[in-house]
Amino acid sequence: MLRSAPKFYEVAKRIIEITEGCVIVAHNASFDYRILKTEFRRLGYDFKKQTLCTVELAKKLIPGQESYSLGKLVRSLGIPMADRHRASGDALATVKLFKMLMVKDVEKEIVKSFIKTEIKSGMSPKLLDIVENLPSKTGIYYIHNEKGDLIYIGKSKNIKKRVNQHFTGTSSKSKKIQRDVYAVTFEETGSELIALLKESEEIKINKPIYNRAQRKSIFQYALYQHKNEQGYIALTVEKADGRKKEITSFTSLQEGRNALFKITEKHNLCQKINGLYDTQNGCFQYKIKECNGACLGEENPESYNERVLEFIEENTFENNNMVIIDRGRTFDERSAILIENGVYKGYCFYELNYQVNNIDILKNIIITMQHNRDTKTIIQTYLRKNKVYKVIQF
Repeated sequence: MLRSAPKFYEVAKRIIEITEGCVIVAHNASFDYRILKTEFRRLGYDFKKQTLCTVELAKKLIPGQESYSLGKLVRSLGIPMADRHRASGDALATVKLFKMLMVKDVEKEIVKSFIKTEIKSGMSPKLLDIVENLPSKTGIYYIHNEKGDLIYIGKSKNIKKRVNQHFTGTSSKSKKIQRDVYAVTFEETGSELIALLKESEEIKINKPIYNRAQRKSIFQYALYQHKNEQGYIALTVEKADGRKKEITSFTSLQEGRNALFKITEKHNLCQKINGLYDTQNGCFQYKIKECNGACLGEENPESYNERVLEFIEENTFENNNMVIIDRGRTFDERSAILIENGVYKGYCFYELNYQVNNIDILKNIIITMQHNRDTKTIIQTYLRKNKVYKVIQF
């Protein structure tokens, strides 16, 4: 194999061409970079590039691993590796490892550091040029100023279209973003649910100046249950109260009421009991034969409450262990969200079924995220409104 390999001087020009404007990413990057510099020095050329070492990144972002050698590390993370110790096999495994590390870097230190080093004096790139380099896919986008600082984080099912709306908008916030933007980076997620969860967490961690409204919980109203004097379980939307146990929550009172109307209809409940229809007689649903008459005492509390409790059980994952499988970033990839004992643990992407069927491997490749009231509601709301590929209970 080496006997037929080209001499370095035969490929040197091509190496310069393909690394133009690039950062060299490698596992133990200093070793690879030192070899390149030495060979170029022999040809009288001063080869200078920025480097990024996946060993150092892995130690920082995935601490506690038994070994950080490429083979053992990717094996423990469930990353497939073919042609071990061959250039193509090692390179492809390093690419997949680097993608995982980029996702785990929730504070975006990697991206921010390279934006700072690439800043040139003078005018910022034209907004049109920025938009042209964005994908029309689902994910998170990060708007940076000239210092590399994050000034806005957003999510969209079409990143290019959403950023273009920021750049053409006439609102006060849009104009500030247009004035301050220097670069936009992005991360495809495939799954809209993961995009929602990442957006919520990363805004709280990074606190961009133009995301002020989202730094605190955006779910200001919640759905509660209580028994009325007749013994029926009533569902009501109220201002969120941390002292009370909520079923789910909403961004506004109107959103909550709209959801409660749909819940009442879907589960054959009573509008009057749920405070949606003010009357001394039967509710509207009773008149069209979609209420069994609990409002008039025609259905006993035990039968009625059984359906209410079924709804509550369907819409809470308290103490549940499950994996939510949804679309991935590519055709042959899937995403997984892990919930353990009712707590959201994080998410990952996988290509091979054995990764998601083996809970120990899944826990190893999971990008750990925070569990809070917002994440719980985001997952509940998404599952209520959208279809995912499947939910695996364990």
